[in-house]
Amino acid sequence: MDTRYDYGNLEDKTYAKWEKSGYFNPDICVRKGVTAKNAKKFSIVLPPPNVTGTLHIGSAAMLTIEDIMARYARMRGLKTLWLPGTDHAAIATQAKVESLLFKQEGKTRYDLGREAFLKRVEEFAKNSHDTIVRQMKKMGTSVDWSREAYTLDEKRSLAVRTAFKRMYDGGLIYKGSRIVNWDPKMQTTVSDDELEYLEEKTPFYYLKFGPFVIGTARPETKFGDKYVVMHPADKRYAEYRDGEKLKVEWINGPITATIVKDKAVDMKFGTGVMTITPWHDATDFEIAERHNLDKEQIIDYNGKLLPAAGEFSGMHINKARPLIVEKFKSLGLIEKFDENYVHNVAVNQRGGGRIEPQIKEQWFVSVNREFALPKSKIKGIKSGEKTTLKKMMKAAVKSNQIAILPKRFEKTYFHWIDNLRDWCISRQIWYGHRIPVWYKNGETYCGINPPKGPGWIQDSDTLDTWFSSGLWTFSTLGWPRETKDFSEFHPTSVLETGYDILFFWVARMILMSGYLLGDIPFHKVYLHGLVRDEQGRKMSKSLDNAIDPLEVSQKYGADAVRLSLIIGSAPGNDIKISEDKIRGYRNFATKIWNASRFAVLNFQPAKVKPKLTAQDKKRLAEVEALKKKVSRHLDEFDFNRAGGALYHYFWDVFADKVIESLKPRLNSENAADRAAAQEVLMKMLKEQLKMLHPFMPFVTEEIWSLLPENKNKLLMVEKWR
Repeated sequence: MDTRYDYGNLEDKTYAKWEKSGYFNPDICVRKGVTAKNAKKFSIVLPPPNVTGTLHIGSAAMLTIEDIMARYARMRGLKTLWLPGTDHAAIATQAKVESLLFKQEGKTRYDLGREAFLKRVEEFAKNSHDTIVRQMKKMGTSVDWSREAYTLDEKRSLAVRTAFKRMYDGGLIYKGSRIVNWDPKMQTTVSDDELEYLEEKTPFYYLKFGPFVIGTARPETKFGDKYVVMHPADKRYAEYRDGEKLKVEWINGPITATIVKDKAVDMKFGTGVMTITPWHDATDFEIAERHNLDKEQIIDYNGKLLPAAGEFSGMHINKARPLIVEKFKSLGLIEKFDENYVHNVAVNQRGGGRIEPQIKEQWFVSVNREFALPKSKIKGIKSGEKTTLKKMMKAAVKSNQIAILPKRFEKTYFHWIDNLRDWCISRQIWYGHRIPVWYKNGETYCGINPPKGPGWIQDSDTLDTWFSSGLWTFSTLGWPRETKDFSEFHPTSVLETGYDILFFWVARMILMSGYLLGDIPFHKVYLHGLVRDEQGRKMSKSLDNAIDPLEVSQKYGADAVRLSLIIGSAPGNDIKISEDKIRGYRNFATKIWNASRFAVLNFQPAKVKPKLTAQDKKRLAEVEALKKKVSRHLDEFDFNRAGGALYHYFWDVFADKVIESLKPRLNSENAADRAAAQEVLMKMLKEQLKMLHPFMPFVTEEIWSLLPENKNKLLMVEKWR
């Protein structure tokens, strides 16, 4: 063995050796006899990284955790499939390319046209995909590359079209006018999970509305307000009856206002009474729906005021706002205002545009419409029994058929479902799965394939990225076709992802699998935390605290990065990381190398029968006890405690105590005693290398290949026990 571990040169060679072996593929493991034909199955799909750039340190944490799961399962003899892929991330990828196009050429997508623009996006996505694959390999990711999938490839496209048609035919997908998150900048709807909320300080105005005072931070929306809403239990307004009419002076002259009593009003906020703008606020829209009230659009889809705004018509709301305030003042309709009001403003996380709620005709998935599953494998939902998507999603977790780890997140999951509204799945962008609906002379056709004959025009909208991602556990296994992979590996054993997408992805996978398959998508959900800096701050370019996993892997070795992301991070909790922490685990890799080199240099095939002492037997029993403890932690997905136990035993016990205590005996003139010391040293080392392998695969694999009698043997498929 060399005097030092040269991870810079050896990591790429080691990964190439793994790939060449074919053992990432479970079928090859069976064919080559390292996995029994009747072995139990372990399957997991990689949460597909977005093809918008490169992997970040949070992605590295995800890859490390899942690689530990897969390597541990493989070494235990399970038929192990870890299926990789990437996500086209429609709105994020299109926003990225549009931004680059404008910065570099001063052009928009409309200048290029749909076909030429999509070619640009596909080229960008391909380059990003290739970078992501290189990064994954650098991290030691043992995925089955032969089964790699892409959410926008032809197989996944067939799955998406099939899912859409089945849900459309079942009445769960419908087209209707509802309030949506509209981004005037990108000219598209945006899902709730694509929103980011920024704190903003803005004046809050108290306006006189007849005998009432109403509060607002958005005076530009008030032109169409003609309903004044109060809680039915609010004693301050007991004299007013629901439906009562009254004349009030308003910004464009006198209007007739209608009293509406509704429990949605927060009696403790402001004066406990409010006017509503149903076209531009989700809560107001729901009130209007409940009471069958009129809805009037005040702001157009470009963020400009419509004729209802009178003399301000055609002005952008940002320019008009101070002028509107001045008019309210001139009419004596402002009672007071608070200049230091702080509220959250929704922006498109991907494109940066400020969201303007709008009522638009869009495609939705109904979460409350009843249907029956012909064959249900979901506990609590009987075959042929009427149910809804919301009930089905709750039943799968409430019955413990799907376990969410840590368990505390189950409460969060149920709360989200209780407040779930119909899912808007259409987007007014060009990149993504085109909605499989065609129109001709007032006729509508929905199909997996285009209709025959001329004159049909396909819907121009694309589907929300989460629609295709929601099919990920089974579209990657060949669905809608009946494949060997699907029958063998679905439902998958576990889904591992960040707690921040529990609702947006995990819940939607349960929704899609439940309706389309009548089954769960996975048995367990393991949620990891966000990766933060050593001060607990979120990684960001503005704070200059972001860590590039590729950069630090090249500097300290991938094993060091992996271990730094595991030790000290409890399930579901955020992870703190720093370059100092990574450097510390680089030193641990060096410690493993040096201790192993010592063992190799002091080993000779025994010519006599080793004579083990009581202390020798105790040491071997200690390692066996350690393996049981580590196995228990790994079975419980407690990677932090498993990694910590291995780290401390190797460093504090094996390297610092055991090796030191064996040194005199390794030089003993008594051959049997010397052979015993060598055997204990090598057995303890081998067992620890096995246990460390899922955590630190590169250094352990290289050492394993250099141990006596291990030539041409791969540690990655050695038996755990």
